[in-house]
Amino acid sequence: MGLAIIPGAAEGPVIACEEGLSFWGGVDPATGHVIDAHHPLHGRTLAGAVLALPTSRGSCTGSGVLLELALNAHAPAALVFREGEDVLTLGALVAGLLFGRAIPVLRLCPEDFDLLAGAERAGITETRIEAGPLSRELESVGAQHLDLSEGDRAFLAGESGEAPRLAMEILCAMAAQQGAARLTDVTQVHIDGCIYASPANLTFAERMADMGARVRVPTTMNAISVDRANWERQGTPPDFGRPASRLADAYVRMGARPSFTCAPYLLDSVPAAGEAVGWAESNAVIYANSVLAARTVKHPDFLDLCIALTGRVPLSGVYLDENRKARRRIHVGAPEGHNDAFWPMLGYLAGLLAPDRIPLLAGLEGASPSDDDLKALCAAFGTTSGAPMLHVAGHTPEAEGCMAGDADEVVVMRADLARVWRELNSGPENVDLVAIGSPHVSLSEFRALAALLDGVAQHPSVPIIVTAGRAIRDQARAEGTLARLESWGVQVVTDICWCSISEPVFPPSARVLMTNSGKYAHYAPGLSGRAVRFGSLEDCVSVALTGQAPSSPPAWLA
Repeated sequence: MGLAIIPGAAEGPVIACEEGLSFWGGVDPATGHVIDAHHPLHGRTLAGAVLALPTSRGSCTGSGVLLELALNAHAPAALVFREGEDVLTLGALVAGLLFGRAIPVLRLCPEDFDLLAGAERAGITETRIEAGPLSRELESVGAQHLDLSEGDRAFLAGESGEAPRLAMEILCAMAAQQGAARLTDVTQVHIDGCIYASPANLTFAERMADMGARVRVPTTMNAISVDRANWERQGTPPDFGRPASRLADAYVRMGARPSFTCAPYLLDSVPAAGEAVGWAESNAVIYANSVLAARTVKHPDFLDLCIALTGRVPLSGVYLDENRKARRRIHVGAPEGHNDAFWPMLGYLAGLLAPDRIPLLAGLEGASPSDDDLKALCAAFGTTSGAPMLHVAGHTPEAEGCMAGDADEVVVMRADLARVWRELNSGPENVDLVAIGSPHVSLSEFRALAALLDGVAQHPSVPIIVTAGRAIRDQARAEGTLARLESWGVQVVTDICWCSISEPVFPPSARVLMTNSGKYAHYAPGLSGRAVRFGSLEDCVSVALTGQAPSSPPAWLA
């Protein structure tokens, strides 16, 4: 028997893949075409299909992309998963509850999933799925067994208003499909839904704000899609700048702090070990769980606001001790002489090797990763894996004793890393833009870039653009580092990140970019339409001076 996570009726051709997909950066919200250049489904159209995936991966903003597809009639007819999945499920839930655009969501056991994947077409009712040799009853998932507190029931009764009532209804539905027995409190929230991924994000936020929604716990905001104070002077077209700015305004109106950073772990509100928070934004979630030992599920866009309005989350996933165990040991030795490019490459590879489970990276005990290295590792891992955290033996606080009893093991060879380098360096060697800051740079990264530029005698011939949060930008300005960078022609942009940047802030004439971010190296071809080169921060500075990317992998990969 399968599970009808969101019951409904649908019929269409089956599109199946063994690799998870991030809808944000992976699917065009206007058409339903897969734009992730690294994905097996690249170029396929998902509109009207019964889409079968193990689970999703990547960005929490995928829920907003799915909602937009539902509103413009380009969504899949149904979603079928083999594992638990939250991001696209939440998008489908909001599409049905708020907008009457139902998208059935099912979960099948591995054997039935394989039967579906081999079928040409599928038909789904509220109680059954038929696809080739597959004929299976579906059991509905309900929230009637949740152990709700008096406060939860008061929210559901509308005692705090319609927006919190709706938020609690969505939370209960998500808790039921996650298998949670009850909800629990969080101390803070980080909103990811403020990125203008599509008009649907604005429609949702303004509808909630117009209902009088107000956050109940301290709430920070992710990077948005425009420089909120300067987008008009920067030449951003009004038909994009106005709705993107209105989206940010809606969340500020609901009481969120205008932090506008995808690296909330760099703010003064950083959570402590063991603290339960409600964060969205994939890299932030993985860093919080892995490096800080705080606790948060990778909450989808829209659910982040529901959590902020109630201060409650389903008690499931990595909020629970037993779900923070590693189920795959990845043995890897740090190559002698490696530089900072090693860590995002390793994160990217680890995500490919553990797409659906938490891994332990072993064999790195003698290495000395900085906080910035771990930030890059976590961001790249979240690009290729759906897991909410990882452990690094000798370097992350919960690594000791983290292995689950049923864990397996894989070994990473240097050739595996070299293959990642080649995959992330598919673009031409002639580069005309250097992109730094995905996730947003830290103060130490500002300093490292300034030190590299201080050591050269010529100005860069290729523009360097750095994206940063306002708080870190202000610290760099106060100590003089920002002025040093600007004297070299480095452009520092706040409020937006590379994964949400658009023309003309993104130079329209640039055709090939160089980045030190494994995350952006993966997403940039689909998001920007540009070719990409990847390397260390020092490589980025060298390319800015010469315009030429290295033609071969670094010596430590030879």
